[in-house]
Amino acid sequence: MPHVPEGVETPCFMPVGTQGSVKAMSQTELYDELGFRIILGNTYHLALRPGHELIASMGGLHRYIAWDGAMLTDSGGYQVFSLNDLNKITEDGVTFKSHLDGSMHHFSPERSLEVQHGLGADIIMAFDQCPPYPCARDLTAEATDRTHRWARRCAVYHRDSGDPERQSLFGICQGGVYEDLRIQSAQQIASLDFPGFAVGGVSVGEPTDLMRAAVEWSVPHLPTDRPRYLMGVGTPLDIVESVARGIDMFDCVLPTRLGRNGSIYTSIGRVNIKGSRFAQDGGPVDPNCTCAVCRRYSAAYLRHLYKCNEILGCRLATYHNLAFYANLMREIRQSIEDGCFPSVREKVVAMHTGQSQAEEM
Repeated sequence: MPHVPEGVETPCFMPVGTQGSVKAMSQTELYDELGFRIILGNTYHLALRPGHELIASMGGLHRYIAWDGAMLTDSGGYQVFSLNDLNKITEDGVTFKSHLDGSMHHFSPERSLEVQHGLGADIIMAFDQCPPYPCARDLTAEATDRTHRWARRCAVYHRDSGDPERQSLFGICQGGVYEDLRIQSAQQIASLDFPGFAVGGVSVGEPTDLMRAAVEWSVPHLPTDRPRYLMGVGTPLDIVESVARGIDMFDCVLPTRLGRNGSIYTSIGRVNIKGSRFAQDGGPVDPNCTCAVCRRYSAAYLRHLYKCNEILGCRLATYHNLAFYANLMREIRQSIEDGCFPSVREKVVAMHTGQSQAEEM
C-alpha cells in the first residue's frame, strides 16, 4: 500500500471526526465542498460506542459513515492515558473504566489493532503510552521504552492478523520534553520500517517552544521518504512552523471546537464573533475569504445566531474555520511546489500577530 492513501496530498490537515462525525459538518460539505480527502476517527470512542464489531459488520467505518475519502484512526492511547484516575497500566496494556458508564475495558497493543482492523481505516496507529506534561524524566523514559516494545508487538500483530496491503500501520515516537529520549525514540521507531511515522506526546500542555523542540529533535531521525505526522497539532502558526521542520500531516480539534464557541479564523487573525463590534457589520466575517459562508452571510448575522444560541451559528463558523484550514493547506502545498513557502510562513506569522491585536479589541 502507498505510504499515503491515493488522493491525499501532503502537507495535509485531517479534520477530527472523533465518533465518526466531524462535529457540525456533513460528509458532503467536507469532501465535495471543502476538498478534504482524509479525516480522523478515534479508536477509543468508536470501540465503546457503537463498537467495532457492529461497524465491521456494516462494511467498515468508511461505509458506516458514508465517507468517500481516506481515514486515519488513532490507537486510543491518548484517550486511555488521559483517564489518569480511571486506568491501570501494565506491560500487557491498560485496563480502564469507560467514561460513559464506568464499565471496565482493556486495551493492549493487539486489542487496539484488532479494533482498528475492524474499523478498516486506511491508516492505523500503533498503541503507545503518552506521558503527561509535566512528567519526571524517569517516568517519561519508562513510558517511551514501553511505547517501543508495544510498537514491535503492533507490527507483528498487524503482519500476522491484519491486511498490510490495505491498511498502513504508522509508528509513534514519544520522549516527552527530553531531547535524548526524543532522539532515541525516533531512531528506534524508525528502525521498525513502518510506512509512516508520528510524533506523539505533544500538545499535552507543554509550552509552544518545547513542542517545536520535540519536532526538531525527532524529525531528523525519521525517514525522508515516509510521511511524518504531528499528532494533535494545531493552530495555523503551529502548522507552518511544523511544515518548515519537516512535518507532512496534522490533525486538531481547534477549527471545529473554536467554531462552535464563536471563535473564527480570518486573514487578519482569530476573532470572537460574539463581540459587539460585529453587531452592525454587514460584510463577511473575513472580507478576504470566498467560502460559502463569507459569500452569503454577514458578520452581524453570525453574531445574532450566537446571541440567540441558534445551532446554525455553530455550523457556519465551523464550516468557515475548516474552509480556512483547507485553503491554508492548499496554499502551503502550492508554495512548496513554487519554491516560495517562506512567504506563506511569514504571512501566517503576521496573521498571528494580527490575532493578538484583534483579541485585544
